[in-house]
Amino acid sequence: MAGPVETRVISHLHPEGSFDPADHEVPKGLEEIWRFTPLKRLRDLHKDAPLDGHDYEVEIDVAPEVVAESVPVEDSTVRGSSTYVPVDRISARAWEAADRVFTVTVPAETVASKPTWVRFTGTGSEKAGAGHVVITAEPFSKATVVIDYFGSATWAENVEIVLGDGAQLTVVAVQDWADDAVHVSHHHAHVGRDASLKHVLVSFGGDLVRINASVEYAGTGGEVDMLGLYFADAGQHLEHRLFVDHNKPKGRSKVEYKGALQGKDAHTVWIGDVLIRKEGVGIDTYESNDNLVLTDGARADSVPNLEIETGEIEGAGHASTTGRFDDLHLFYLQSRGIPEVEARRLVVHGFFNDVIRRTGVPEIQDRLLQTVETELAKHVGVADVVADADLGAVSEAVGR
Repeated sequence: MAGPVETRVISHLHPEGSFDPADHEVPKGLEEIWRFTPLKRLRDLHKDAPLDGHDYEVEIDVAPEVVAESVPVEDSTVRGSSTYVPVDRISARAWEAADRVFTVTVPAETVASKPTWVRFTGTGSEKAGAGHVVITAEPFSKATVVIDYFGSATWAENVEIVLGDGAQLTVVAVQDWADDAVHVSHHHAHVGRDASLKHVLVSFGGDLVRINASVEYAGTGGEVDMLGLYFADAGQHLEHRLFVDHNKPKGRSKVEYKGALQGKDAHTVWIGDVLIRKEGVGIDTYESNDNLVLTDGARADSVPNLEIETGEIEGAGHASTTGRFDDLHLFYLQSRGIPEVEARRLVVHGFFNDVIRRTGVPEIQDRLLQTVETELAKHVGVADVVADADLGAVSEAVGR
């Protein structure tokens, strides 16, 4: 008789999960999953800061076919339906401290007539709070859900995303916080057989934003697109960590994140990891991260990873690039009479345009284009970027 199948992820990138915060040691900054995060700026979310703050407002605009409600934790029947188990101390503390669960449910075989919007506005950052969101797309449904974050807050949360068989779901989360906000979140998606998820993370605001996004498959044939866009100004720390667990056959995943940085001590972190288990035969996956450094004094860390346990796959690859403006692009535009400052602006817009277009939500697309314009206008030094760098290959690692 065969022994039990090992399902735990054995990797230094993925500590064993637990709902009990005591099972997660207080980070010291030396751990692989914390080494890029400035712990002193977390306002003790990783230690023992109370998570009982309620300085926020929630406004919803729900598609008529979709059901949204907020219920006490003890009355929730869907919390934990994604099978997620917290993998770090902040996530476990948020799970324990959240007193309500906000749910968005798309009934089976329903096609939503418009996106559902959840607008979260923080009204103070002195008291930390914890939240829990569950988005469920029942079998063969189709919908888009947008979560917008504004204002000042110190916020820890877990977001569960559950797709039934054949469901099609787009989830967009926009971190447009005030400059003093600290936001630490974990998004986890459970993707059913032949279901399709588009997951989009956009980070512009906040003092420190750290978001983990993970995916696992509940059946064969699941498809996942994970898109990301971020723009860091002076002093900002924006960190995104992605994990795709190909635990079922014939799945597909594509991860594409793009970021820009400007100003002293602007710091972005992107950690991507794809695990292809022995069961993941016939899968196809690719992950990429591109960073555009607009000024001196900014730093982008980008680490793609592939963990492969079977060679019976359609394809697997990863890429990471970090560089400054492309002199050839600038020369091409300037040779056609476009002033240098305008040429640089066009290059940045071109860099982001594909990801913005693929969000699939027109209101978000228009807003992001305007936000990029606003970010560029913040820093006069964008016209004085060091021009003698090797633009195409400051850092590049590609695996196929």
